[in-house]
Amino acid sequence: MSYRPVVISAVFLFLFAITGSGMVAFVFDSTRQQIAENQRKALLKSLNELVPAERYDNDIFNDILYVRNAELLGTGAAVPVYRARKGGWPIAAVVAPTAPDGYNGNIRLLVAINVDGNLAGVRVVDHHETPGLGDGIEAERSDWIRGFAGKSLNNPTKKGWRVERDGGEFDQFTGATITPRAVVKAVYKALLYFKSHRHELFERAPEQASDT
Repeated sequence: MSYRPVVISAVFLFLFAITGSGMVAFVFDSTRQQIAENQRKALLKSLNELVPAERYDNDIFNDILYVRNAELLGTGAAVPVYRARKGGWPIAAVVAPTAPDGYNGNIRLLVAINVDGNLAGVRVVDHHETPGLGDGIEAERSDWIRGFAGKSLNNPTKKGWRVERDGGEFDQFTGATITPRAVVKAVYKALLYFKSHRHELFERAPEQASDT
């Protein structure tokens, strides 16, 4: 009995498997790079919505710190802070905290704070809130999130940094209070973090981790 046909078939199967695996790896690598680039462009677009490009002249995407403060930033993980400067002078910092108490889990934010402590704006990066109710926090679905621009720790007062149902000054959505409550709290805490670390945020070198 000749084993030659079996050996030939096995070799062809082996070569087919190697070729297929290589193609899959190539496609995966190419797709991963494209996804990363798309995410970078989306992030840069959000950063420029909050801090328009004409306000700064540095590379905001790479002038970045990673900081940690679970109490004020909503997560024990390292949180990126993007710094905007013009002529070397600080303009604004965009912090990326998490609101951990959304209705359906974490709500990831971008909170842009001018160097004077006033909010340049807030955007939602990622969430899992209920469509038609909690998704009103998205800038594409309502103007609610845009209402943070110009606010600060003193405007409104500490008591005002709540939704109306809790005696504060921020609207809630019909049938959805938990979501806006979580966002308001997270933004307020991000302002507290910025107030306590304003100088060191701009003095530290890019990419330097901090455990403050």
